[in-house]
Amino acid sequence: MQRGLIQALSPALTGAQRRKLRALAHHLNPIVIVGHNGISDNLIQNLITALFDHELVKVKIIKTCEESIEDIARGLAEATQSACVQKVGRILVFYKKNPDEPKIQILPN
Repeated sequence: MQRGLIQALSPALTGAQRRKLRALAHHLNPIVIVGHNGISDNLIQNLITALFDHELVKVKIIKTCEESIEDIARGLAEATQSACVQKVGRILVFYKKNPDEPKIQILPN
């Protein structure tokens, strides 16, 4: 189910592109943390800002969060119009190309 979820949440990316983004995200620390209340407007805005600044962002979901990780991944991907490229345990990785100054070069489709 995880592979299908990730493919569904990043349909514009190829497998090779997702693989490169996962490799780039390996050393990153989570910037955004989803608390026990789940997704909020403030959390979405923080993720949008982080994606604009970094393009590739790790999101950590704490254990007391009441929503499922899959629902959070779908909700954040839709709200930020980004691609969820990885789910490892309670960590999600999101990617969104900066329209003004792209920092990450991934292979073309």
